[in-house]
Amino acid sequence: MEKKREILEEQIKQALTSTFKVISNHIEDKNSKNKDLKIKTLDFSEIKDLKSKNDYIRLRANTDSKALKLRFSDNGIFIENQPKNPALRKIYELSEKIRCEMLGSNMLNGIKKNLENNYYQKIYNKNSENINTKKDVNVLDAFELYMIEKFFKLKLNKISLKILSYWRKDFDKNFNNHLNYLIESLENQENYNSKFSQLLEKMNIFENDQNQESNQNQDNQNQSNNDTPKDEENNDKQESQDKASEDQLSVETEYDVNQFRMEEDSEQSDEIGESLERVTQKLNINKRNIEYRVFTSKFDETAKAETLEKDEEILRLRKNLDQQLINFQDLITKLANKLQRQLLAIQNRSWEYDLEEGLLDSSKLTRIIIDPQNSLSFKKEKDFEFKDTIVTLLIDNSGSMRGRPITIAALCADILSRTLERCNVKVEILGFTTKNWKGGESREEWNKNGKPQYPGRLNDLRHIIYKSADSNWRQSKKNLGLMLKEGLLKENIDGEAILWAFNRLKKRKEERKILMVISDGAPVDDSTLSVNSGDFLEKHLKKVVKNIQDNKDFEILAIGIGHDVSRYYKKAIKITDVQELGDVMIKQLSQLFENKTKKKTYH
Repeated sequence: MEKKREILEEQIKQALTSTFKVISNHIEDKNSKNKDLKIKTLDFSEIKDLKSKNDYIRLRANTDSKALKLRFSDNGIFIENQPKNPALRKIYELSEKIRCEMLGSNMLNGIKKNLENNYYQKIYNKNSENINTKKDVNVLDAFELYMIEKFFKLKLNKISLKILSYWRKDFDKNFNNHLNYLIESLENQENYNSKFSQLLEKMNIFENDQNQESNQNQDNQNQSNNDTPKDEENNDKQESQDKASEDQLSVETEYDVNQFRMEEDSEQSDEIGESLERVTQKLNINKRNIEYRVFTSKFDETAKAETLEKDEEILRLRKNLDQQLINFQDLITKLANKLQRQLLAIQNRSWEYDLEEGLLDSSKLTRIIIDPQNSLSFKKEKDFEFKDTIVTLLIDNSGSMRGRPITIAALCADILSRTLERCNVKVEILGFTTKNWKGGESREEWNKNGKPQYPGRLNDLRHIIYKSADSNWRQSKKNLGLMLKEGLLKENIDGEAILWAFNRLKKRKEERKILMVISDGAPVDDSTLSVNSGDFLEKHLKKVVKNIQDNKDFEILAIGIGHDVSRYYKKAIKITDVQELGDVMIKQLSQLFENKTKKKTYH
């Protein structure tokens, strides 16, 4: 049992160290004189005290937080902007810690989950038994709750709300009107630190503490200058006592199966390895910066949906989709009618006036009565010029879309196809995923070729045509059910998928071409990211999207399900509830048509 415990502790230590190095962007360099300097900030003493999943979560979150501060915080900027009042500096330090954690949360979902779980533990472990007045509340604790609520958007429980309530008015008075600026400045440390320091300095409630804090610092300094060997002896003695206590606690807990189940921790160790591998794949910043490349495309597949399954299975899946649509029938009718009315209104006819012949213009009756021979009293309808249009709907078919998101995406594709078809707007519905989870035949070929470094994209693509632009909705509607097929949804390599959809649009003769992308986050393919730089797929996606956005003959917009995709697309909307997707899509398309028409009218 003792040996298993030691092995487990060593595995956790190695995983935390590796994760710290990767996240902090401080991979060891053999030629560096300070190669282990930053790792000394890690404290592994807590590993021996791990008794539950909550202890492990806290340890992971603290490690992530330290790594993020090392990655994102410039100490020079931090010190230059710190408040002059020493009493404010702990809060200032907390604000910088939160800034770095927010950047990490935006960068990687795994980090976000660790930090949020840890903060939820803090929230629910708060005790308010001895808190009856404002003086009973530690201002730093209250401010941490304020930052958790305002920045991480976490919901506080009753006890935490009570603690915060004593200070909320003071915090709101100083910060409430500046929160948006601070959040927008997360990536600009100079602006963030400077603004935070200014706002803290305005909090007059701390002025009385300044002298006290200064005196305390002076006392501490004097005490430090007058240290004696006796002090060192006491410190050594205290360290020995602490070590003895730690060893005793280890003896008491290490062999207690009820308190610390080795089987569960072995499973946790596996989870650590998996999460570490995923972190490394996404943040592998030690790999060189290379242009996007494809190791091999000979195993890629572009397939019509009806060829991927038997007819009976496709019909069964469509029937399943129809059953789920029953609850949305009112919504479907409402949205379809709304979009149709708006599009048809844009295509409505206008009139030419003051003509020699045509229909009598009733607004000119007065002129006719005065002068019956007036020949310019007629009007005639003319067709409003409405560009021949095609809309390509490109749907992320990745594993993270499984369940309700992909169901709603299929539903909206169904609505749009039917509705736009009525308005003489052609629609193409495409999907993108991979054929395999772990690289498939591409990875096997890479292995056979000696695993060359930085191979580029390393998985077999699968691009799916659910509905071509020239087929009508009735012919293709059964195919949309295929999105619900268990096992179809795997990885997502967005850049190449968008390029594929774009190249299909380029061949069309329609005057107006619109590409709409529905996704739930960043491109992810474990096989590719494990052997390339962590931003390999993201960089390519940004480059592809920028090229399309710069092309005046095309329009591209995106809808992120539960994720903000505006860092990739200029025209982007985030929805927090997948049920909003239908309405958002229709609203965006309506605005696109309206805006383009208005621009043409002004010319």
